[in-house]
Amino acid sequence: MTLPRLGFIGIGLMGDPMTRRLAAAGYPLVLWNRSADKAREVAEATGAELATSIGELVQSVDVIMMCLANTGVVRELVLGDDGIARHARPGQRLIDLSSSDPEVTRELATVMNDEYGVSWVDAPVSGGVAGAEAGSLAIMCGGSAGDIEAVRPILEPLAARITHMGEVGAGQVTKICNQMLVGCAAAAIAEMVAMAEVSGVDATRLCEALAGGFADSTPFRMLAPRMAERDFEAPKWHLRTLLKDLDMAVAQGQRSTSAVPMSGLAAQIMRQQVAQGNGERDPAILIGAYR
Repeated sequence: MTLPRLGFIGIGLMGDPMTRRLAAAGYPLVLWNRSADKAREVAEATGAELATSIGELVQSVDVIMMCLANTGVVRELVLGDDGIARHARPGQRLIDLSSSDPEVTRELATVMNDEYGVSWVDAPVSGGVAGAEAGSLAIMCGGSAGDIEAVRPILEPLAARITHMGEVGAGQVTKICNQMLVGCAAAAIAEMVAMAEVSGVDATRLCEALAGGFADSTPFRMLAPRMAERDFEAPKWHLRTLLKDLDMAVAQGQRSTSAVPMSGLAAQIMRQQVAQGNGERDPAILIGAYR
């Protein structure tokens, strides 16, 4: 069976390990990234091709994949002057692995489908860099049933679980739900670690003490040790990304008239740290709001 030729745009913290796994699964790959060095490193390691422009990539592939920083970048690279839309052809599929605003996702998908004949699957992921490296991501998809089944084999090397959540945009809403839990947990973990410290408890032992109990969770196991040890360097994810997702939660709450007070408060605590220059640091830096 001939595998479809994939074009991957966005070789960042997540895009790097995902493209390596797709290459290992045998998919022919074409890569493009604004910082060409990142894409070149993956290409040299995997044998993937490098495109010199988005147009060159789009014109040479069957399926376009994106893993981009935010909604604005997604919009720019899809509808910009030399974006995907200008070079797309009917019958192509686009898989957006970014975490983006659901309403903008629906707007872009409508344009691509109605004006260019390109079907859209929003497929944001959860599991972080470790999940991308291990191929154990949770992928939540929005799109037609036919499109989801068509792209499922492409997503399988990346994921432990692929769930079709509804029409286009439903995957992005589901990712926002995920990030509401993660973001609120991060703020509560920082609050808890700080209180433990000032109360004379060895915060480095909290994970050991609470393992297996109701308070145990992946965010707790990731963040509490780094907070207790003041380890904020070499982040596996960035505070600015988590804030961006909580801001989308607040916007979606307003759009749907659904109250999101916890997410709004967590976002403000994060915004304070970002304003102090900590946006590129690990979310464990949130402990600084309490110490």
